[in-house]
Amino acid sequence: MERRKVGILGATGMVGQRFIQLMHNHPWFEITWLAASDRSAGKTYAEATRWKLDTPMPAKIAAMKVSPNTPEAAGDALPSIIFAALDSDIAKELEPQFAAAGCAVISNSSAFRMAAEVPLVIPEVNSDHLALIEKQSWRRNSGGYIVTNPNCSTIGLVLALKPLEERFGIESIFVTTMQAVSGAGYPGVASLDIMGNVVPFIKSEEEKMQEEVGKLLGTFSGAKIEMLPAKISAHCNRVAVEDGHTECVSVKFKKKATREEIVAAWAEFQPLAGKGHEGLHLPTAPELPVEFDESPDRPQPRLDRMRGNGMGVTVGRLRECPIFDWKFVLLSHNTIRGAAGAALLNAEILAMLGKLDKLRVGQAVTA
Repeated sequence: MERRKVGILGATGMVGQRFIQLMHNHPWFEITWLAASDRSAGKTYAEATRWKLDTPMPAKIAAMKVSPNTPEAAGDALPSIIFAALDSDIAKELEPQFAAAGCAVISNSSAFRMAAEVPLVIPEVNSDHLALIEKQSWRRNSGGYIVTNPNCSTIGLVLALKPLEERFGIESIFVTTMQAVSGAGYPGVASLDIMGNVVPFIKSEEEKMQEEVGKLLGTFSGAKIEMLPAKISAHCNRVAVEDGHTECVSVKFKKKATREEIVAAWAEFQPLAGKGHEGLHLPTAPELPVEFDESPDRPQPRLDRMRGNGMGVTVGRLRECPIFDWKFVLLSHNTIRGAAGAALLNAEILAMLGKLDKLRVGQAVTA
């Protein structure tokens, strides 16, 4: 596939850095434009950024000039594909500007996740929801659109639930999260607040999980998303872990399920290899989206967060639940699978579906 030029909004933040790390030498995408807030604009990326990842900042990226976060600032250099790593309030203002300019905006922000005509997508779960793109006014007027990925804590949960929902149906879900400090960005949670402590509150996190699961596991009718009617209750906590969100999940099914049937459902869950996706080899997709570990004390963030290059979900401790039906523990990497990697995988499936072709950047038209 021909390499496509892409830009990153919010490039100096932690998710922006992950985008750069994951797209370094990517076979399909080449970063040609970086944008950030006014305090960073005009500087080189190396001058503007406190690089916090465990691989070196790519030399080419380090030398690039950072632009303001607007389509006009890019001028003729505006790429047709934009990865957005913006705070929600800023995203509400800026992402529509890029969609209106004819760009495919692939967003990690919560700003438009629950908008009726914006697809909220995990490729292994609901790639058919991408058809919502064609209902967006930006698409009709300029060719541009917005696609979002879910919240970092929602992604791991939904990947683990999807094969179970397909086989057994789900009536209700109870989940308690233990979320890494990197989920709060940089500098994130003050050390005196988190070391030796658990903070039982993350603003809007529980509401996001409870809303997003219904949309992700819902059914696309051709006109809109019919939400999954299952009930969900979430408790979200910040813990002193650097990377990797751990979640304790209890599920009540519509149909009875044995332990062997649940483990088989996870093991056989390879949707990008079948169901109309034969031969679809996305560079960022893990071979096993959900991997079951029989060990009595797994998953653990330190040991399991990089399974599938950080894109896999590890499940373990499957046992019967005396209140619901079954309970288990899951782990996913919050800034890879839960953020930048999720958006990158969305871009890859958009490329395979031809949705990144013929974008009319800077050429707005009337409907």
